[in-house]
Amino acid sequence: MRQIVLDTETTGLEVEQQHRVIEIGCVELFNRRLTGRSFHRYLNPERDIDEGAQQVHGLSRDRLANEPTFAQIKPEFLEFVRDAELIIHNAPFDIAFLNSEFGRLDSEAGEITDFCRVLDTLALARQMHPGQRNSLDALCKRYSIDNAQREYHGALLDARILAEVYLAMTGGQAKFTLSEESDTALSRARRAAPPRFAEGVRIVVVRPSEEELAAHEHVLALLDKASHGNTVWRQ
Repeated sequence: MRQIVLDTETTGLEVEQQHRVIEIGCVELFNRRLTGRSFHRYLNPERDIDEGAQQVHGLSRDRLANEPTFAQIKPEFLEFVRDAELIIHNAPFDIAFLNSEFGRLDSEAGEITDFCRVLDTLALARQMHPGQRNSLDALCKRYSIDNAQREYHGALLDARILAEVYLAMTGGQAKFTLSEESDTALSRARRAAPPRFAEGVRIVVVRPSEEELAAHEHVLALLDKASHGNTVWRQ
């Protein structure tokens, strides 16, 4: 399964006020593993940037004056994301801006969802953690993801952070794999030294309540939905 974690920065918050995309950052996942492939472009918006937006991402019109326009990078961007599932935090915002850029080029250009599926991690987080804060920073804290470098919002940095958050939210990712040799050594050690308990130790088994079992099943169903039925425990 090929997925593209995507983030954008814009000149302002309202697409209806003709605000534009000024940065696109993407990282690729294949079968839930980062491939090392990414797409990152700064864009010339050909308009002013709201002061509030500039304080968030630190990008000025002068800084972007010599960058390509969206029209110039569109073919390369579509080649990178085509047929993948886009993973976006607060997807309606980014999708609206990308569709607006498409519409400026050609009224028959279609929409980004004509080329990709979309998964909104904010909607997923709200299902998994109802009533809690589910911003990207809040999720980083909840899942112990390091976001110390996030002094300014940046599309590529935020896409990389979101990739880690998404993997943690939907079951995690193996950080390493044991070699056959080390795995065999570990098995031998376990056989040679079985676990021992001191005399008189009483092991207490606490069984979950019906409510806890139902809540657990609900989370498993959400994870299964997010992975499009590819979770091992459902097979």
